[in-house]
Amino acid sequence: MGRSEPRGRDGSGVMRRDRAMADRREFLGWAAALAALGGRTSGSGTQEGVGAVPIVDTHVHLWDLSRFRLPWLEGGGPLARDYLPGDYDEAAEGLGIVRAVYMEVDVDPAQHVQEAEYVIDLCRRRVGPLVGAVIGGRPASEGFGAYLDRFRDHPEVKGVRQVLHGEGTPPGTCLAPEFVRGIRMLGERGLSFDLCMRPGELRDASRLVDFCPETAIILDHCGNPSVQSADLTAWRDDLARLADRGNVACKVSGIVASAAPGWTAEDLAPIVTHVLDRFGPDRVVFGGDWPVCTKAATLRQWVEALRQVVSERSEAERRALFLDNARRIYRLEG
Repeated sequence: MGRSEPRGRDGSGVMRRDRAMADRREFLGWAAALAALGGRTSGSGTQEGVGAVPIVDTHVHLWDLSRFRLPWLEGGGPLARDYLPGDYDEAAEGLGIVRAVYMEVDVDPAQHVQEAEYVIDLCRRRVGPLVGAVIGGRPASEGFGAYLDRFRDHPEVKGVRQVLHGEGTPPGTCLAPEFVRGIRMLGERGLSFDLCMRPGELRDASRLVDFCPETAIILDHCGNPSVQSADLTAWRDDLARLADRGNVACKVSGIVASAAPGWTAEDLAPIVTHVLDRFGPDRVVFGGDWPVCTKAATLRQWVEALRQVVSERSEAERRALFLDNARRIYRLEG
């Protein structure tokens, strides 16, 4: 499904020209981000001012329903339409998002290869800010190793995710021996696993991590607590236990989708603050979770609310959250 690389003398020239154009767009993107955010550069080259840090969005969903089947959307609802790269560009305009990582969208497993090839092509052509992808996969499947090896020479692929809170994934799924074997395979290949699960199963996450100490694991959506929950005690304790594992990072994403109408940044602050305090400044990354975030907020509203929550933290901590950690954890170029 992905576009093949140009071949031959003329094709090589096209590739060099496209790469040069992409590099120039990236440079201009950084400059535009700083200008749009009102950032200032000091003599030491560091940015000053709250919110002046350009953003790497580590959690961008895209889907074309004429191309892919998403079983979870077949019941309809506000998300049951196409969300294409141009739509994301419009949603992200002026926010200073200079790079982004595609996050798999739980397509029919029979289309995993096609989805991966599609997004690899987007990354290679530098469509919007996309530079990497977490592709869909089934770690417990018999052919998981061969599936990973199919993308061995595709540096755009950074990791794999299987959503563990949907139908067909009962509690304990991540602890099955076959699943653990698959997560270990990821570490052996230098790939990460995005862990997206029910908040009540975070103790299982800690056990999974203990079984797979050589695999980098990123916990999506702060472990999926609800912003509207009256009691976050169990989530707080289980997240703290998981944070003790050094090969786990946490993605500050997704939580706004559970907020009630009329929510404010103060409603998000307890969850965000606990995550940042427990994981520390070097193991947290930002994720927009667009378009799922639009259940309760535009991408701009979510970004601005998070900037408000972390506004009292140091510039170094904000830079780590929004930019530096993502580049390291997802092994992005530059």
